[in-house]
Amino acid sequence: MGDWRRGRRGVAAAVGVAVLLGGSAYAGWALTPSAGPAPVARPSDRAEIPSTTLPPLDEPVPTAAPAPDDLPEIAYDPAPAGFPDDPDTLDTTPLTEGLRPTRRLATYDGPGGRPVAFLMPTISEVPLTVPIARRERGWTAVLLPSANRKLAWLPPGGFRTVALRDQIVVERVPYRLTWYRDGVARRTWQVSLGQRGQETPLGRTFVLGRTPPPESVYGGVDIYALGSVPDDPASVPDGLRGAHIGIHTWHHDGELGQQTTNGCIRLTPSGQRLLLTEVPEGSPVVVVDALPAPPSTA
Repeated sequence: MGDWRRGRRGVAAAVGVAVLLGGSAYAGWALTPSAGPAPVARPSDRAEIPSTTLPPLDEPVPTAAPAPDDLPEIAYDPAPAGFPDDPDTLDTTPLTEGLRPTRRLATYDGPGGRPVAFLMPTISEVPLTVPIARRERGWTAVLLPSANRKLAWLPPGGFRTVALRDQIVVERVPYRLTWYRDGVARRTWQVSLGQRGQETPLGRTFVLGRTPPPESVYGGVDIYALGSVPDDPASVPDGLRGAHIGIHTWHHDGELGQQTTNGCIRLTPSGQRLLLTEVPEGSPVVVVDALPAPPSTA
C-alpha cells in the first residue's frame, strides 16, 4: 500500500490498493491469474496429488457436522470470525503442500468442530491454492484467506493437493525480503514496509493472486495480493478499507528501508518481476521481526 499522505502519489497509491482488492468502488479491476507473464509452474513442481491423507487405523476420523447452507463464503472481504489462531504463525519452516478445493467446502474451527464458512474453488474468479499448515486425525488445516494468523480446518475429500517449492520471508526490522526455493535462499532485497500504526502484519500468509498496476506510481509491474489484511482496518485511509496487504513496486526506490507504506511490502521493479516469474499463487509468505541469522543471500 502506498503512502496516503503524500499528495497525488499518495492518492494514486490508495486508489491502487483499493483496486488491488477488487472493492465495489473499483469493480472494473480484479485479481487476474494471467496478467503479464504467467508464473512458472512446471509439471514436476506443481503436480496435483489426490487428498488421501488418513489417520492411523486405530485413530478414528472425527465426523464433520453438517454445514448449514446459509454459512458465509470466504471471499475477498474480511473472513468471518470464529476461526482458530495459527499456533505456528511465526514459524518460517517452509510449507510444502497447497490445497485446491474442487467444490464448495465447509470449513471448521477444528477437527470434528463447528462449521464456520464455505471455502470456494475461486476467490474473485481466481483459482484458489492455500498452503497446508498441519494435519490432525485425518483433517487438514490451511492458512485462512482474508484474515491474519488464522487457520481453517477441512475434513477429507473435495480437494486436491499441489507441491509448493517457493517461500517468501519478510523481516520487518532489517527491511528485508528473501525468496527461498526448496528451503534454500535464492535472492534477497531491501524493502519498504508499513508506517507506524499501519505496520505490515506479522505471521504466515500466502500469495492469493496478482493484478496489473492500476496507476503509474506502481512502476508498470504487476502486484501480488496476499491473503493477509491490515491488522487495524480503521487505521488505513478510507480508500483502503477492505484492502489486502500486497507486494508491489513503486515509481522510485528512494524509500527502501523505511516505514512509508500503509502496510504493503514494496521492493524494486527488477525484484518484483523476478518474483512474478518464479513464485506462483499459493506460495507461503511469512512476516517476522527478524530471523535468528541473516539469510545467505543478505
